[in-house]
Amino acid sequence: MSTPARGYAAHSAETPLEPWNFERRAPRPDDVAIEILYCGVCHSDLHFARNDWGMTTFPVVPGHEIVGRVTGVGSDVSQYQVGDLVGVGCMVDSCHHCAACDDGLEQYCLEGFTPTYGAPDRQDGSMTYGGYSDSIVVSERFVVRMPDGIDLKSAAPILCAGITTFSPLKHYGVKAGHKVGVIGMGGLGHMGVKLAKALGAEVTIFTRSESKVAEAKKQGADHVVISTDESQMEAVAGQFDFMLDTVPVQHDINPYLNALTYDGTHIMVGLLDPIEPPVAAFNLVFKRRVLAGSLIGGIPETQELLDFCAEHGITCDVEMINIDQINEAYERMEKGDVKYRFVIDMASLKEGRAA
Repeated sequence: MSTPARGYAAHSAETPLEPWNFERRAPRPDDVAIEILYCGVCHSDLHFARNDWGMTTFPVVPGHEIVGRVTGVGSDVSQYQVGDLVGVGCMVDSCHHCAACDDGLEQYCLEGFTPTYGAPDRQDGSMTYGGYSDSIVVSERFVVRMPDGIDLKSAAPILCAGITTFSPLKHYGVKAGHKVGVIGMGGLGHMGVKLAKALGAEVTIFTRSESKVAEAKKQGADHVVISTDESQMEAVAGQFDFMLDTVPVQHDINPYLNALTYDGTHIMVGLLDPIEPPVAAFNLVFKRRVLAGSLIGGIPETQELLDFCAEHGITCDVEMINIDQINEAYERMEKGDVKYRFVIDMASLKEGRAA
């Protein structure tokens, strides 16, 4: 039997998000029912609400950085019980049987993972709805545990911004002695700095803005390079083992490739559009450099990250909002006016500040 839920939804690309009552799918034996406490606001939420990628099915309830409390478990659930503090990230299902899923890399499921919102459930065809709501029902396999001591509010964006930067750093073996450049100083970039530093690397922020130098140092960067200053870029040529590129819009990556040492790796985690201007193959071939991409992270990796953040005291810098401020938050996000992630306090939905 389906269960009633309340949230905020976009009903078209041209209209603002507004309160919406809807039905969650009936819980299955492997499901965990969760009361949502906090939900981060990701830039991809805005893209989906505005149908920027041409794939949105309306109405859409965004939100894939979810922290909540377990209110019920199915008969087959063994890892969680009522009262547990848990999280849900960008995925709620996958095929469970391909090589990627077997490796705990569900984001690369060969049949395609099921996103937390805006996609058909692979079992019953019902639409998935995200975390801008009071509750959610998710398979146990796609739920992660909030470790003791972690700050729940700032943990929400770790489920997207955090894992997006942690997964490639771990995959490529970033460790003490490595030099890592982080390109961009937004939600992804500031987490990349914190995580690379915690892994022992020497970290340099590349930013276009002089005004961000002090902030970059505050976030823990060892060095800051103004990427529009040709002399500064020439001074760091051939120095870096890795570049973590968090910029979500088209930009020239050739100068950053030139900053890599031989066998260096440039990792794209922000851009989904074609690379423009084109990559000069010379920058790759003559130094055996690698241009790579990485997508979020698997469920085991996400749990590892949460435990890592709790152990090292790593948090995402957040600004708390009420649910009725979501449209204003979208406008501010478009202008880059947030340091560095909005998080919705879902108590505002329960307290009637959502109408």
